[in-house]
Amino acid sequence: MPLSKYRYIVVEGPIGVGKTTLTRQLAERLEAETLLERPEQNPFLARFYQDSARWALPTQLFFLFQRANQLRELAQLDLFSRITVSDFLLEKDPLFARITLTSDELHLYQQIYDTLKPQAPRPDLVIYLQAAPEVLSERVRRRSEEFERGISAEYLITLAESYSRFFYHYNSSPVLIVNSERLNFAKEERDIDLLLERVAAMRGGREFFNFGD
Repeated sequence: MPLSKYRYIVVEGPIGVGKTTLTRQLAERLEAETLLERPEQNPFLARFYQDSARWALPTQLFFLFQRANQLRELAQLDLFSRITVSDFLLEKDPLFARITLTSDELHLYQQIYDTLKPQAPRPDLVIYLQAAPEVLSERVRRRSEEFERGISAEYLITLAESYSRFFYHYNSSPVLIVNSERLNFAKEERDIDLLLERVAAMRGGREFFNFGD
């Protein structure tokens, strides 16, 4: 399967869509390295889900510095020696900030983000996973991660809509938009096969994969 041109692949999408699961599955199948978000390391996250107005800024800045440090290390490596699959895109970080921060906080955040952003390498491919908010809510509930118990259905709706707007305008890398509602990357090998076939067949900068079409 001719996937050699994709050395740095990013899987993105809202909370509960399955991006980390797919990232791990792709890395295993492609014998690649993984670069994963570590939300459990953020000491403010659980408090943010309980009181977003109070804890939004420290939560967002922690994630920004964490992701920027990870990508700085990636930029220093030889990306051509081995494929890397990641479950986050630095450019989407402001998406969360615009949802949660006040105007003054957002101004401060944007100044810091603009300083850090140039250090991130550009992905060869972004796989954007979509799912309806009710599907996201059910998946988050089943996961039962301690720090996710305070996530509201309203927040997931806003987040899914924000992701849609972000990727409508995103053109920095080729994007494969995937409807993940009927896919189970954790348990169905065939679903991974279908996705990899679709990636290998990509010819344009933005394509869609709707399972069953």
